[in-house]
Amino acid sequence: MGEARRRANQGLPPRQPKTSQGNSSNWFSWLPQADSPRQQFYEITKLGAWIGIGVLAVVWLVVRFVGPAAGWWTPADIR
Repeated sequence: MGEARRRANQGLPPRQPKTSQGNSSNWFSWLPQADSPRQQFYEITKLGAWIGIGVLAVVWLVVRFVGPAAGWWTPADIR
């Protein structure tokens, strides 16, 4: 007797296919696997990148314009 017929005779639902653990799309075990934590991780890193870009722009403005205008230092290309 086949597995499907045995399960039907016992009133059990059809067997679900096995999920392959080795064929996972997760590259690193410490990264989130579910969609909502993965999306949350993406949003946090995107926000962090934009904050980093903003901080870099502010530091560049201070070093290039504010510092020389305040007399704190003289840039090397202006003598």
